Amino acid sequence: MSRVRTVFNEYPRQFWLLVGASFIDMVGNALIFPFFAMFLTDHFDISIAQVGVIFGIYAIAGVIGSTIGGALADRFGRKPMAMTALLTSALGNLSLPFLPSVEYMYVLGGMLGVVGSIGGPAWQAMMADLLPEEKRAEGFGVIRIMFNVAVTFGPLIGGLLAGVSYVLLFSIDAMSSLITFTILVIFLRETRPETKETQEVQNESLLQTFKGYGQVLHDRVFVSFMMLGVVVWLVYFQMNTTLAVYLRDEHGIAPQGFGILMGINALMVVVMQFSVTRWVRQRGWPKLLVIALGTLLYAIGFSLFGFVSGFTMFVAAMVVITIGEMIGVPVAQAMAASFAPEHMRGRYMAVFGYGFAIASGTGTWLAGQVINHLGFDWVWYLAGVLGGAATVGYILMHKAVELPEQEFEKEKVVIADPAL
Repeated sequence: MSRVRTVFNEYPRQFWLLVGASFIDMVGNALIFPFFAMFLTDHFDISIAQVGVIFGIYAIAGVIGSTIGGALADRFGRKPMAMTALLTSALGNLSLPFLPSVEYMYVLGGMLGVVGSIGGPAWQAMMADLLPEEKRAEGFGVIRIMFNVAVTFGPLIGGLLAGVSYVLLFSIDAMSSLITFTILVIFLRETRPETKETQEVQNESLLQTFKGYGQVLHDRVFVSFMMLGVVVWLVYFQMNTTLAVYLRDEHGIAPQGFGILMGINALMVVVMQFSVTRWVRQRGWPKLLVIALGTLLYAIGFSLFGFVSGFTMFVAAMVVITIGEMIGVPVAQAMAASFAPEHMRGRYMAVFGYGFAIASGTGTWLAGQVINHLGFDWVWYLAGVLGGAATVGYILMHKAVELPEQEFEKEKVVIADPAL
């Protein structure tokens, strides 16, 4: 308890408030997400293909919502955007069980995609606002722990609620969003730094704020970092989509076996994430090389699925993947925030989120093309190739970006030496 109290006191109270509030909302999301496709097919009597169309609309709308939210988080503040997303999402999700036909779902799905994503950049910007740079990786690691706890227990509760009524399921989700909304309204202060630059953003027009995305997209180092993230997400996304089907169809492993693998992943993150992130920080390794190491472990772990057989070896592959995840993901999130000037943090985090949107929107389709033309094992062979290429990319970026900066710092010290 003394150790827990020591760690707790290392971080601002507002950070822990944000963590607790986001966890409540995560549990609500975890209640619904595993059963959403089931709800759509049952309620509207539609095919999986039509469900895919709805998910596609939602993903495209999510990119739009994130873009809007990133700009408005810089213009009006983080807190208003987070609260707007929570309130509108709660009301929208609550209305889903009462829609009379699937045509309404296409429209509402687009609207929910926008409003549900409009708060994402604000949440990430708040994390970066509240923590100094050296603490951000650990802070994002804490959020990952909370997420994994939520997805471990949320579907169990959601399954019980869905068995009673979808109305009850969506009502509980809406309630979790409203509780989070209330906590933010009462207790959370605005986190946007009050600097000359942020005040200038407040005084500019909305058009000028959105034009700021041009500056983000002209940041070649950041965009390169984001595009490498797309490659990594394309690999990682196969764990949540393709892997279950592969294990069932190619190796005869029941869905329960896949559930065990996912449980191992979640349990390792919950138990080990904070310690791993702190250990990495204490080593003092360059961030890009840490991300490269995590990506290399992804490449090894995912490619193993194509080379090995037997459940024990699949467990070993999942352990390798999870170690890579714990090493690289929090550092990558923290580094994305470090690219952004304080007055543009919302817009930078919005663009960084494009990586996940691109991967989630194309990853399953690309895997399908590989399966149809080359065979299922090639999904994992190519995952290894892509992971290896991304690893090399991070190493080259480290040599091109971090080493010159370090040399520049040394040069400044020499020039400033009074002896000269």
